[in-house]
Amino acid sequence: MAINYVCRHCRTFIGRIDSPGITESQLGFHFLTPEERRDIIAYDSNGETTVRVTCDYCSEALKDNPELTLLSNLLQ
Repeated sequence: MAINYVCRHCRTFIGRIDSPGITESQLGFHFLTPEERRDIIAYDSNGETTVRVTCDYCSEALKDNPELTLLSNLLQ
């Protein structure tokens, strides 16, 4: 199972885990509520998983400018 991590705001590719033996439990996905899972994790027909997180750049921008959370896209 390949897991791709991308920023939920700027869509920057953050990293990839390409390990056939890794489980969702090892990644901590079992701690997420069903709503969080739907918001954060997407599965595609190729068997790959995309996890939407916040990159360091967007995290800093949100920390310094909390009003950005009101925008649908940080990079407007």
